Amino acid sequence: MKRIPYILIYSRILFAIAIVLLLFFPVENNNNWVVFLMILALLTDVFDGIIARKLGVSSERLRVLDSNVDQFFWLVTIGSIFYYAKDFIISEILWIGIIVTLEVSTYIVSYLKFKRTIATHSILAKFWTISLLIFLIDLVLNQESFIPFIVCVILGIISRLEILLIIVKLKQWVTDVPSIFSVAKLNRGEAIKRNKLFNG
Repeated sequence: MKRIPYILIYSRILFAIAIVLLLFFPVENNNNWVVFLMILALLTDVFDGIIARKLGVSSERLRVLDSNVDQFFWLVTIGSIFYYAKDFIISEILWIGIIVTLEVSTYIVSYLKFKRTIATHSILAKFWTISLLIFLIDLVLNQESFIPFIVCVILGIISRLEILLIIVKLKQWVTDVPSIFSVAKLNRGEAIKRNKLFNG
């Protein structure tokens, strides 16, 4: 039972590989299968933490592993879908470049300050992930996107800026920071309120 969170986390690696194969070696209804795997991956990301806390196996190591696998899944999935719908991506390369630059910046700043990767799991970042999923589904099914893309860009910029502020203001590296408003309490060593669904 205690291995279930690890199984859910590592399953996203297999999902990412399957998505690549479906996009580059199409089969019947491959777009629908890609959408199904992305939704399944998001569900495993939601429930791995919930189940880990229920089983009493949630730990810093598990949260960092979760973040690293998430990065792998989304990097591989987004890269594959962007190549699949490259005409749209080229037309919106400026906004995508801004998001990518901000995302990379969060890792650079975290490493320079703490010599560790980020694992904030902020609530706003979770909402951005949902908007990213909706945008990618729209892109896979239609080869273009309008409103989902705009929402994804706005949430992406705001959530990345929040993470940068969290990293800059934190005195010590820590996982599971719900928002920028929690930093002051964490720096004072006080307990913070966490959302059981979104954050440890």
